Amino acid sequence: MKLCVSLIIFIITSTLSAQENIPGFKKYTQNIPGATVSFIMVSIPGGEFTMGSKTSEAGRDTDEGPQIEFKISPFWMGQFEVTQNEFSSFTRDLNIAVNSDVDAITRPSPPYIDFSPGMGKEGKFPANSMQQYGALMYCHWLYNKTGIFFRLPTEAEWEYAAKAGSVTTYFFGDDEKDLADFAWYKKNSEGKYHEAGLLKPNDWGLYDMHGNVAEWTLDQYDENYFERMKSEINNPVLIPDKKHPRTIKGGSYLDEATELRPANRIKSELKWNQRDPQIPKSKWWNTDAPFIGFRIVRPVEQPTPEAIESFFKLHLGK
Repeated sequence: MKLCVSLIIFIITSTLSAQENIPGFKKYTQNIPGATVSFIMVSIPGGEFTMGSKTSEAGRDTDEGPQIEFKISPFWMGQFEVTQNEFSSFTRDLNIAVNSDVDAITRPSPPYIDFSPGMGKEGKFPANSMQQYGALMYCHWLYNKTGIFFRLPTEAEWEYAAKAGSVTTYFFGDDEKDLADFAWYKKNSEGKYHEAGLLKPNDWGLYDMHGNVAEWTLDQYDENYFERMKSEINNPVLIPDKKHPRTIKGGSYLDEATELRPANRIKSELKWNQRDPQIPKSKWWNTDAPFIGFRIVRPVEQPTPEAIESFFKLHLGK
């Protein structure tokens, strides 16, 4: 286990070079071999930022500080939350079978949940309701299809990208009156999530970082995160050592404005799978959490195949 942990830390912290010296570091479109869909990856410049919230920030929770200055390496991040079309390319891949390299236990299946009118299961609607396991399995499948290592963002990377160089409550300022221009949330969503990219992006070209569906990160949730991370100045990550809780960011279409603040921290809950009829309950889907989705990142410096497999072994128990 110590070897796995050291490799995952290397995977996340090994890219501290200046982005201007990285060949090809710009927005690009990634195709998926054998599928008819593609997705856009946005280049996120490295830099320093203050993580957490000020004590005066409206809606602040005690687990959002004390604030710490972290250094984040450059990376690519999905311009949109992973869509239904992208994720269904994974669940419908007939090359994935029992005892495959993607999943040694069971093949993926579409979520068995009810969709309200207007909340689509196809197209550019965000993939949703999956547990973190399903999101990471999608990343493993992408690696097998493309030869490129994708993963979930760390909590720090996610917040850094969402703030987009700002020091205010939201990336556009402190007043929530403009939030509806950028986010689907309780005030304007009509109780449903929406297709990706219908509203305005943040200053780094990322859509729906506030609202629509909340997003998984890689980290274990800990209310004392900032105390534990204060000595990890470069690319902090809280390596998971148990299944729950994990950290989720961004808030959703069901949430009030304060839940959409980039500094807000949401912890996963077992009750999100309460109505799952399977015994044991599914590790793929959350039957009671249609408000959970994800987006992916790609480190600039690709790890070795051995390090990548150790990463997935650590996070998926493979």
